[in-house]
Amino acid sequence: MADDEKTETPQASSAAGTSRRALIGWGGAGLALGAAAVGGAVAATRDGDNVQTVAAEAGGAIAFHGGHQAGIATPVQDRLHFAAFDVETDDRAEFVQMLKDWTAAARRMTAGQTVGEGAYGGLAVAPPDDTGEALGLKPSRLTLTVGFGPGLFDRFGLAGRRPAALVDLPQFPGDNLDKNRSGGDVCVQACSDDPQVAVHAIRNLARIGFGKVSVRWSQLGFGKTSSTTPEAQTPRNLLGFKDGTRNIAGTETARLKKFVWVDGSDTDTNSAWLEGGSYLVARRIRMHIEPWDRTSLQEQEDIIGRDKGEGAPVGKAKERDEPFLKAMLPDAHVRLAHPDSNHGATLLRRGYSFTDGTDGLGRLEAGLFFLAYQRDVRKGFIQVQGNLARTDALNEYIQHVGSAVFAIPPGVRDKDDWWGSTLFDEEA
Repeated sequence: MADDEKTETPQASSAAGTSRRALIGWGGAGLALGAAAVGGAVAATRDGDNVQTVAAEAGGAIAFHGGHQAGIATPVQDRLHFAAFDVETDDRAEFVQMLKDWTAAARRMTAGQTVGEGAYGGLAVAPPDDTGEALGLKPSRLTLTVGFGPGLFDRFGLAGRRPAALVDLPQFPGDNLDKNRSGGDVCVQACSDDPQVAVHAIRNLARIGFGKVSVRWSQLGFGKTSSTTPEAQTPRNLLGFKDGTRNIAGTETARLKKFVWVDGSDTDTNSAWLEGGSYLVARRIRMHIEPWDRTSLQEQEDIIGRDKGEGAPVGKAKERDEPFLKAMLPDAHVRLAHPDSNHGATLLRRGYSFTDGTDGLGRLEAGLFFLAYQRDVRKGFIQVQGNLARTDALNEYIQHVGSAVFAIPPGVRDKDDWWGSTLFDEEA
């Protein structure tokens, strides 16, 4: 959860012959989409690497199509529902159809529309296409981002298409990983300014995938802990410190190209399908809130390497002043996470805080759900976390308890494209 340095589009399936689904699964993919978002909100557009927020109106829509998936470089929303799925089917065609159905549903939901034929008004003897809890709500900048975990490449004849950089993460010092909160064959990241919109999206995709995939684990998040819009106020994490001061901005085309997007020079013959995509590392980081809250302010600031009020690095006056690393303690978090301490490694972060009740011992089950996008996991997260895990003073107050890594395919190009088409297309 580095402060300084740790640091987007999908598609439709062909229309099914029948307009209603059976009691399991979901048909009706490929339904037409209105061009404008509901509620009169103007959609944001994404052109190549650039992200342009056309409308700041609350509740607006983020464009679904583009060269990269939405939900990476787009402005970070306030809420998260992240889900990792296990694949249950061995039928390649069935799984591909599910991805097409997911894409069609995602296209509609991100525009503020109901899935398929809606939540009511259809056949009374069949379940509706949409679960209905988002009826009347605006899109709230919903983005849906899909990724493929290492286990997927053990199926469907995909072994030869696993990217070299999609490595299994090593066991870092201090890790206490819960296997029930780790891994997954497929992930979906739903971000929105309305928590009900994000939950609705994951719920409907899980429903569409019934019999093909099952939810392995999921995580709700609030209070974004990083920003891709540096002109906005830097958010704070549950430790009370500003987080992500030097995060990559969605408008920094050169940095996105250098550190986030996979290009042709990164891919071998069997993984060229990932060009325009990225890699995601997800880590559930438990914070030991109670001892931290009894730690003196001076010690807290020494541990982080920034002051708690302004967020300025040690010895500097303003948050965005260039850090002088040697002025910090050798085990300060910011010093160890900085690119200069990690051979230039830089991540794009989109983490969220979480609180999941208590642990049964009177302590908050709270912390950071860390999400980091990067061009190469080996040169990104593994480099940075390896450095932090060894000597970071913050390790006394945090522990990594969940972990997963995914390859993020490129965006959905147009209405005829779909999530994962470059991976599964027989002609790719």
